Amino acid sequence: MSARHHVVIVGGGFGGLEATRHLRRTAVDVTLIDRRNFHLFQPLLYQVATGSLSPGEIASPLRAIVKRQRNTRVLLAAVTDVDVEGRRVLCEDCDVPYDTLVVATGARHHYFGHPEWEALAPGLKTIEDATEIRRRVFLAFEAAERETDPERQRAWLTFVIVGAGPTGVELAGALAEIARETLRRDFRTIDPRSARIVLLDAVDRVLPTFPPDLSAKSTAALRRLGVEVRTGCMVAAVDAMGVTFKTASGSERVTARTTLWAAGVQASRLGSVLAARTGATLDRQGRVVVEPDCTVPGHPEIFVIGDLAHHGEPPLPGVAQVAIQQGAYVARVIRERLAGRTLEGFRYRDRGTMATIGRGAAVAQIGRLHLSGYPAWLIWVFVHLVNLVEFDNRLAVLLQWAWNYVTWNRGARLITGESPFPLVGGPASRVPSDAPP
Repeated sequence: MSARHHVVIVGGGFGGLEATRHLRRTAVDVTLIDRRNFHLFQPLLYQVATGSLSPGEIASPLRAIVKRQRNTRVLLAAVTDVDVEGRRVLCEDCDVPYDTLVVATGARHHYFGHPEWEALAPGLKTIEDATEIRRRVFLAFEAAERETDPERQRAWLTFVIVGAGPTGVELAGALAEIARETLRRDFRTIDPRSARIVLLDAVDRVLPTFPPDLSAKSTAALRRLGVEVRTGCMVAAVDAMGVTFKTASGSERVTARTTLWAAGVQASRLGSVLAARTGATLDRQGRVVVEPDCTVPGHPEIFVIGDLAHHGEPPLPGVAQVAIQQGAYVARVIRERLAGRTLEGFRYRDRGTMATIGRGAAVAQIGRLHLSGYPAWLIWVFVHLVNLVEFDNRLAVLLQWAWNYVTWNRGARLITGESPFPLVGGPASRVPSDAPP
């Protein structure tokens, strides 16, 4: 084993990868551990879920990204525990010693005490989630085409999205464009334009973290696409045939064969592992409450960043820019420590937030500047292109977007995998036990 300082980074997402890349010229050995062999550009997952892009266009192999970084090795492994006293990361089939540990394992879906809803209303965090949603969406149109009963046909053509944050808004807008434009001439029995898309949230407006004026413009853009926006609606039950929710005036139900979840997240399981091993505090979402320098209290050798970290009050938002900046910051802290110096606490620089609703429609807040419509959409396109990790991905996505813009076509609308429910008639069954989580 090398005598040099050994930095182990768990998680190849935005934060972990940024920390890895910023240590490339530092006199340390880096081991990057992830249970997947690729970095995923999560902000564009909804485009895989709606057939605009293929998975390979938003994912890059980790080994390819760091192949010229001679001080770094990549391990494909699932971390199960951390031996804090012995300074070892415990994996399913190996142990990895560390001098400094950076944990950046992100977040997963949160169903607010109803884990049984996950099989009925998939969320959107992984490639498997995206291809599962894509399969369900396009299978619903196929099932409606074969259905002879008008009521059951309407159920197949009804889509409910729970959660009106950026992911929910983007999914709703994309689904509306699929129904109104992409598929409108593809079927003979049904008119895809009759599809009903319902966006639900318990809060009082869509995009609640955005300024009210941009929320209002987003709502207007969604309604122009035909999306039913229902705020102030608390989901009470999800089943194979629809969603029941409570409003100020009572209980309502939408009959729908496709329900998608975009309502909340909770920290990955490693948060609770670290809390048990270090005595760290977890917040309600399971995030580790960290010091100003992103370390675990009492353990300066352990950093927690990104969606797994509760940093500051109020805590920083769970967005890619926070993770990226924290990854770069942690790399600087490690360099300064090796030189015998200290660094002041992490400070997040908010470079703006944005969300897209559809073709030529988006909202963006950049400092005091509020933008909507086509200008915001162009900024959204540019920002997402330049932040893709590899040039090959940028070129592929740019060409695909250009073609989609001209033709309204979504060439990746493939139905893959086995159907978890019969196409016509009968309630949906649960996802098979061997399906990805």
